[in-house]
Amino acid sequence: MNAPPFFVFAPGAGAPSSSGWMQAWRRRLETLGEVMTLDYPYMREGRRRPDPPAVLIATHTQALDEARRRASGIVVLIGKSMGSRIGCHVAAAAAPPESDRLRLVCLGYPLKAAGTGALRDQVLLALATPILFVQGTRDPLCPLELLAGVRSRMKAPNDLHVVDGGDHSLALSAEARRRAGINQNDSDANVLEVIRRFVAGGPS
Repeated sequence: MNAPPFFVFAPGAGAPSSSGWMQAWRRRLETLGEVMTLDYPYMREGRRRPDPPAVLIATHTQALDEARRRASGIVVLIGKSMGSRIGCHVAAAAAPPESDRLRLVCLGYPLKAAGTGALRDQVLLALATPILFVQGTRDPLCPLELLAGVRSRMKAPNDLHVVDGGDHSLALSAEARRRAGINQNDSDANVLEVIRRFVAGGPS
């Protein structure tokens, strides 16, 4: 029997791992395997401005190193928004054989930089690690048509799960809930099942 996955769960820029959203998703992920959350230095120190990229990446890499010491199966770098982007940088820097045991899950990847609109695709094109994007159709930071163009140029195996009516935090609009006849818990359960299949290596 395969060992359960070990999740390294990173937050978005605006809220730490203690936020309600992160804790709810931690509980969901714990039904699949062990979960370790991380916070970046600026969060631990109560600052609002994110650390420089090098600091974010170093912190995330330290968490990955700890996960590798503790995990008996694959390690999944999963993150919300900024946490997913930094996880991609960490995975892109990983070398075999360590990289062979890695998977990436991006919950609302910020393909467009807030404010400038700059395309953050370089790290995705550099990846070799299998990656799952979970994106809402109402997410202004990741228009699906832009993501489709990037995915077509990526060398890493990549999958996409679209949350119809979901925003940057995957929250459904009232219209989307009515249209699909589901509630937010149903949608989140669907996302969790997609993650389970992706991590297990099956079709998403």
